[in-house]
Amino acid sequence: MREIRHHGQSGRYHHTRIGINGRLDTLQCAVLLAKLERFEWEVAERARIGARYDELLSGLEPAIRLVKVRPDRTSVFAQYSLLAADREGLERALKAEGIPTAIHYPKSLHQQPAYSAGWEGASFPVSERLAREVISLPMHPYLDAATQDRIAGAVRRAVQ
Repeated sequence: MREIRHHGQSGRYHHTRIGINGRLDTLQCAVLLAKLERFEWEVAERARIGARYDELLSGLEPAIRLVKVRPDRTSVFAQYSLLAADREGLERALKAEGIPTAIHYPKSLHQQPAYSAGWEGASFPVSERLAREVISLPMHPYLDAATQDRIAGAVRRAVQ
């Protein structure tokens, strides 16, 4: 039951079964209800900060590729993720400067035990490459310009 309520994970990013996200308790509901008053503001701030990251990190190809939001779409930037040719090197360099990162989805879906049946030996090169390259930078609606400048500067130094 623990695995099912936690996205089917038996360990971090290791899905042994198909699950759900069923961890919302009463206290979390109370916090979320209070946060609804600031929801529109937080979405707008995340969009502004995401656009600023795009500006600060442009021109670093091929070492860094930015994830683009299609013109007919919007993003609430739950994370600010980018693609790094040398993700491990970037992660080490940012850690050395005290900047946290996150690696979301380090395995492709067909490599997860819960979804692997019938896909043994299959290769999905784009999905597998993305799983090796995606890295997320600090992102929240209270991220100030000075901190964002420091993060972007550290990324630039790490890849140039």
